[in-house]
Amino acid sequence: MRVTLGVSGGIAAYKAAEVLRALQRQALDVHVVMTEAATRFVQPLTFAALSGHRVITSVFDESGPPMEHIDEGQAAEALVIAPATANILAKFAHGIADDFVTTLYLATRAPVLVAPAMNVNMWDHPATQANLEILRQRGVRVIEPGTGELACGMIGAGRMAEPETIVEAVLHVLGHRNDLAGETVLVTAGGTREALDPVRFLGNRSSGKMGYALAEAAQSRGAKVILISGPSAVYPPANCEIVHVTTAEEMREAVLSRMAEATLLIKAAAVADYRPVAVSEQKLKRTGPMTIELAPTEDILAEVVQRRRPGQLIVGFAAETENLMENGRNKLLRKGADAIVVNDVAGENVGIDADTNAATFLTLSTAIEMPEMPKRKLADRILDEILALRRPKQMVMELDGLPHTAGVEEEVIPARHAVIVEQ
Repeated sequence: MRVTLGVSGGIAAYKAAEVLRALQRQALDVHVVMTEAATRFVQPLTFAALSGHRVITSVFDESGPPMEHIDEGQAAEALVIAPATANILAKFAHGIADDFVTTLYLATRAPVLVAPAMNVNMWDHPATQANLEILRQRGVRVIEPGTGELACGMIGAGRMAEPETIVEAVLHVLGHRNDLAGETVLVTAGGTREALDPVRFLGNRSSGKMGYALAEAAQSRGAKVILISGPSAVYPPANCEIVHVTTAEEMREAVLSRMAEATLLIKAAAVADYRPVAVSEQKLKRTGPMTIELAPTEDILAEVVQRRRPGQLIVGFAAETENLMENGRNKLLRKGADAIVVNDVAGENVGIDADTNAATFLTLSTAIEMPEMPKRKLADRILDEILALRRPKQMVMELDGLPHTAGVEEEVIPARHAVIVEQ
């Protein structure tokens, strides 16, 4: 398969060589195009030697065909811009075509992925964020930058994603599966907030990353996705219907009002277990020790299981800090779901607010371990197991030459009809 790698003019351009090599290790044919500014950081000869193809740097390159931007756009099965500077993002967002890379972007119908790289202030600037939002709405996949020490010496967001992360995103786009076509997947994400007074609330550290990853994975596999989200700074995937909520009660009402449309319900939201009995109309003043009476919120997972209709699937998430398997199995039996995804939210670099996660997919008869991986990749693994619940137990999917069920019990309990992921 042919991938076009676009390199724009930032210090991270040197990493594009690593991205190229990593793509080649996946048996992909990589062609490179560069902006003029990018050639100031890395010579085209470097990419030509690595790729084995001529590197295109100008629409006026007489060594190529006269309509090369059209030819390249039609030949590419994915266009990846790494690094993507603030300048190139702005040009993409506003349809400016003043060099080969920007002209190619307008000419191609292939999936487009951008890996931004820039100074943290440039990344945070409202203009950059507005341009990113435009691109997301048009279906461009934004591979979020990392946070850390930048070339300028500042600390913050703006580091280009690691090559393996970029390659994973490209492989996902190229390996597009349509196994959820015709499905309607309802996903809940983020935490809820229960008001104490006009300015304070009880909440949790949930970022919504796992739920949004599940929504994106389901959408990319052909499903219609309804994303019901508590407050979150994560951008929703393109083409998903999003419903914003704040409290546990709003989450409950939204889920119950839309669940009849869904064939899968994936409830990844970290819903509050308690809310204040009384909410002050005025800001509470600090006058000394304070006791706040709390009342339990409704159990949305249990209520949805009770109301499910034939044909739906329900799976729950158990975010635990101790006795993971014991607590997960107890929740599976207590809630009546088809499966529980157990994850250790006290673990380092995994769980709530992290970019990676590790989990165990529990059914009544199996415990399938999923080691630490990016949440987007874990989302696809979870969907794989959810879909496996519908297969006859004698069917074994081959994965890397081994039975998919290797290492777990052979029997797969048929779905009792609903998949909800609760955290």
